[in-house]
Amino acid sequence: MNNIVEKITKIVGSENVLLGEDVTSRSDFWPPMGGCQAAAIVRPANTNEVSAVLKLCHAAGQAVVTHGGLTGLVGGARAGKGDLVLSLERMRSISAIDTVNRTVTVGAGVPLQAVQEAAEEAGLLFPLDLGARGSCTIGGNIATNAGGNSVIRYGMIREQLLGVEAVLADGTIISSLNSVIKNNTGYDLKQLFVGSEGTLGIVTQAVLRLRPLPRTCNTALVAIENFDHLGQFLGDMDAALGGTLSAFEVMWNDFYSLITGDGSKHGHPLKPEHLFYVLLESTGGHEQSDKDRFEEALEEALGSDLITDAVVAQSKQQRENLWAIRDDIEGLTMALFPPLVFDISLEIQQMDAYVDEVRRQLSERWPNSQMVVFGHLGDGNIHLVLTVGSHDPAEVHAVETIVYAALGRRHGVISAEHGIGLDKREYLHHSRSAEEITLMKTLKRALDPKNILNPGKIFASLADTEQ
Repeated sequence: MNNIVEKITKIVGSENVLLGEDVTSRSDFWPPMGGCQAAAIVRPANTNEVSAVLKLCHAAGQAVVTHGGLTGLVGGARAGKGDLVLSLERMRSISAIDTVNRTVTVGAGVPLQAVQEAAEEAGLLFPLDLGARGSCTIGGNIATNAGGNSVIRYGMIREQLLGVEAVLADGTIISSLNSVIKNNTGYDLKQLFVGSEGTLGIVTQAVLRLRPLPRTCNTALVAIENFDHLGQFLGDMDAALGGTLSAFEVMWNDFYSLITGDGSKHGHPLKPEHLFYVLLESTGGHEQSDKDRFEEALEEALGSDLITDAVVAQSKQQRENLWAIRDDIEGLTMALFPPLVFDISLEIQQMDAYVDEVRRQLSERWPNSQMVVFGHLGDGNIHLVLTVGSHDPAEVHAVETIVYAALGRRHGVISAEHGIGLDKREYLHHSRSAEEITLMKTLKRALDPKNILNPGKIFASLADTEQ
């Protein structure tokens, strides 16, 4: 390792190779608490430096773990004592925005929020949005196929991505910085790296698709008493709003009551006595007609008893206050410490029975356990945050078995947004067939024959007979 580090130092400069306490003082998981165990952290400035570093590592068989914003929840960025971390934190370039073709090329280390702000300054929208927007990076978003709050209208980052530049394990640069929407010239190579968690190559640049900046935004928080009404309300609002529904976030009563508490932090925009709460948003282009259509759709829902109460934001501040309830993840994890967080997908009609089954099994084994549920119900993604009072590995494993087994019986997905990493690889078979897993391993072996890129993530072994 010392020989490799010396050679790498000549490539990136001594100030960009961190050792000793400069490594251990950093974290490689969320919430950040320090303790990275890597032998060194390398901070390249551009694609060529990444390529040069990987050529050295490939020749030596040196394991490399890529770091972005470190907001993942599945151990995908966790590094061992013999690993070398490749941090893309210096790769923060944002090109001039092409306002005609509505594209921008960015470095992998650019925070999501910086892209959003640059697009807005140009009168455009980068629609990917999630609570970690200030910390997560575009490279990490691509590596995990991030979704977030606007998937119902704009899709995952896969739909926002036109091209990438990536470096393979042996240092080969794949420059596929396509900037047009339609490109049917063979395999769509960028998709190899979307959701690959840094196991097939390291994305260094991306061409992102921008959208028109909405001129209007209408937001409401509504109360619903029947789970079946949630799906009907979603369908009715989507139809009534003519495709402008951009967010449909559902909070079970346990989440809403916990976060609003005594009202001292977020107030009580609606009383904490309803079974479900929906935070919905519609964006459009004409202030008065969009407002009228939004309110008329809500009135129809009230008249048909789909919803029992509603509050409509009358200002930007009121909108932000409503979203602050949904986005108060820090308050949530502190209230349920030590938290266990699950990010799953399944068919909407399966959710109610699934949540009830998980809640019942948790209560039977841990009578003092707590669980809250919320998420992007509009795209089938919900989050479970719970505590059983312990982070003991055996206890965590028992909780995971309950959560994922109940999901597998319903043909659900064990990871909607964060990937597999280390923490979910044991349960991959619940969502992927043996044939699918074998094909994924074939791709991994073809692109990274020495298994140096994020080894051990997604698969414990690359043998076809093991998951």
